[in-house]
Amino acid sequence: MGKRVVVSFGLVLFLVLCFSVDSFADPRRYVWTYEYSTPRKGEFEIEDYVTTKIPDKHKSNINTVQEWLEFEYGITDRWDVAMYQMYKFKNKANENDGKYDGFKVRTRYRFGEKGKYIVDPLIYLEYIRDPDFSKPNVIEEKLILAKDVGNFNISYNQILERNLDKKGKGNNEYAAGISYTIFRTLKFGIEGKGSFNERENFVGPAIGWEKNKFWFSLGAAFGINRRSDDLQTRIIVGYEF
Repeated sequence: MGKRVVVSFGLVLFLVLCFSVDSFADPRRYVWTYEYSTPRKGEFEIEDYVTTKIPDKHKSNINTVQEWLEFEYGITDRWDVAMYQMYKFKNKANENDGKYDGFKVRTRYRFGEKGKYIVDPLIYLEYIRDPDFSKPNVIEEKLILAKDVGNFNISYNQILERNLDKKGKGNNEYAAGISYTIFRTLKFGIEGKGSFNERENFVGPAIGWEKNKFWFSLGAAFGINRRSDDLQTRIIVGYEF
């Protein structure tokens, strides 16, 4: 489990530190909360997500690591499309189990330009498929609302995830963050996320950094009730071609 994640992350981080060409990449200041942002028309970007979930911090050898490799393309200045390849690695009782975990296809569309409305709106639609097609199709819909006030950014995501089977079960979730731009290249914030159905709630810090074609964001989410994992962490690294 660990070797593959370290190699993948290390390769992307090496690129982050080595290249320096001007661009208009689509950086993230949060790791769970989406902002009012899409890549420009014709831009192509690769992003690597690594997420660790630790249900019980006193048993840190029982955890899950997810890695998503995303390929993103700007169809217009306001509309993009992306595909994710997903992998999952479990560590339990000193046994590592890694496997392909399926794929996702998503699209985003933002309305107007920043500051045109009271809040800046963006819609997000995602299709999720497991690797052996044994589970129901899943659709995830997000309404993303954001606002910049000086150096502060406030973002809120209302999320509906539902199975496309006869029962059509759904899960209502949320993600929200507030962030402050310390320097043009460095942002620091707090974000929370959770599920209304599962009654899970998390809160933690988030840091975003960008340099020319490269950016990365780091975040930790601490469970604040018994239904939640004790800790989740995520790093996202992006490179725009």
